[in-house]
Amino acid sequence: MLSFRGVAAIAASCLALAGKPAAAPTNPPAAAPKLAVPAPKKPAEATDPKLDLAYGAYQRGLYVTAFQEATARLGRDPGDAAAMTLLGELYNQGLGVREDAKQALNWYRLAAQRGDARAMASLAIMAADGRGMAKDPAQARDWLDKAAAKGEPTASYNLALLLLNSGRAEASRVPTLMRVAADAEIGDAQHALGVLYARGEVLPKDTAEAARWFLRAARNGNIAGEVEYAIALFNGEGTTKNEPMAARFFRRAAARGNAIAQNRLARLYATGRGVPRNLIEAAAWHLVASGQGLSDDWLDTALRDLPAQDRTRAEQVAAERAGRS
Repeated sequence: MLSFRGVAAIAASCLALAGKPAAAPTNPPAAAPKLAVPAPKKPAEATDPKLDLAYGAYQRGLYVTAFQEATARLGRDPGDAAAMTLLGELYNQGLGVREDAKQALNWYRLAAQRGDARAMASLAIMAADGRGMAKDPAQARDWLDKAAAKGEPTASYNLALLLLNSGRAEASRVPTLMRVAADAEIGDAQHALGVLYARGEVLPKDTAEAARWFLRAARNGNIAGEVEYAIALFNGEGTTKNEPMAARFFRRAAARGNAIAQNRLARLYATGRGVPRNLIEAAAWHLVASGQGLSDDWLDTALRDLPAQDRTRAEQVAAERAGRS
């Protein structure tokens, strides 16, 4: 009655792009993944100490200072692509300046012409979204190719997503691209790489590698990775079976609003697997998950005879948790 096999959050991410249905009928409807947005270079990565002032200000949330420092940098070196990319980012998000997609587009283009991979990756997102320009999938793909060729992690991830749905020949590039992004600690890419190993699609099936990547994704705050790793722990797939540890990962993802984790945690409390049996907790998490559209007939039956006072308490707890989600 209590099986977590195959209820991967990838059903709502990259395998949806490849046309795979959700593995469990109680899962929320699958949704296409969103393209990842490239992050500005951190101060430690900047090659010029003077440029660190601009990126350091950006990282600290001092956006007006970041704008002033990047502008001053361009005054000293009109061809500085990294400063152009930062200005593009500030205009794109409206940080320290009025949001202006066209200005962002212009700065990104200038930087991309000078070989800046982050600017290329950002141009791909703008072309795909139709931001500052008409939607242009072909141009988005071209910029992704150029940025990924330079090893830009988010471009590599986004290109891998596109290629998953582009036929066998194109999909053969996916593992290499996904690893570039995963090695750069992009949680979405680590989760996706884990799923490719778990499913044996594009990559040979390897549950141990899958579990390893799910754990790395979870450590980077990826909710889908937390759920996947919890499933692996509960089933003992690719890692040592550990129901209490699985419960901890389910609880963490449940507290962050993941309906699948909330449902699975409810089942754990209902059966006393990995946690002490607690029907009030089971009912509360079941209510929270149900409120997000994830029904469960098995839990309905298991909790049917819950005393009225316990049900009232569970409703109170569920309301508090739903308010925090």
